Parts: sequence; C-alpha cells; structure tokens
Amino acid sequence: MHSAFHFTDISKELAKNPWFKVVEFLQQNWAVIFQRESDVLVVFYDDLCGVFDEMPFQNYREAFLSLKRNGFSMFKQDENAQKFIGLPDKEFRERAHPNGRIYSSGRFWQ
Repeated sequence: MHSAFHFTDISKELAKNPWFKVVEFLQQNWAVIFQRESDVLVVFYDDLCGVFDEMPFQNYREAFLSLKRNGFSMFKQDENAQKFIGLPDKEFRERAHPNGRIYSSGRFWQ
C-alpha cells in the first residue's frame, strides 16, 4: 500500500465502530475512516482483519457519503446486523484480496 498509513494503526477503539457491507453469505467487508493532516483515508479489511485496500478522500463528509453510496452501513447503527454479525477481533495485518484492490481500482466503487 502506498500511503503513510500502516495497518497496525487501526486501533481497537476505532475498530469497535466500523462500517460494513455484506458481500457474500456470511462474509463482510469492513471499513474505518482515519483523519490525516490534509485529508481522510478509508481503510478496508475483511472478517479476519486482513487489510486489502484503501482510498483517500478530501474530508470526512466525502468519505461518509461515498461509503453510504456504495452500500456500506455503520455497524453500531444497525441493530439487526449486530444480532447476526460479530465484529472482526484479530490483529490487523496486510492481506491481498483475491480480486485485487477492488474498491480503489473502481471496479466495485461508484
């Protein structure tokens, strides 16, 4: 990955309130938003805390709206999802996605 962000920067506290998107039966993609000095970075990871992609945005509002537009929801605001889906709770590490950088490539992002 090309930014100054490192996957170990995802704190346990931040990971308690991620965004999520159900992508297949019993499989989710997760995202957290990091504030940086001049922009924000959305970092995507899988159910096993494998970080597989990232996308920069000008500000939090742009990241928030883009996540919503692309089918992500805030986990803490979805009581139904909380009944069936557990938060990923492993050590964060870099992990290649079988389909590559699926969001930043634009293949699965609008």
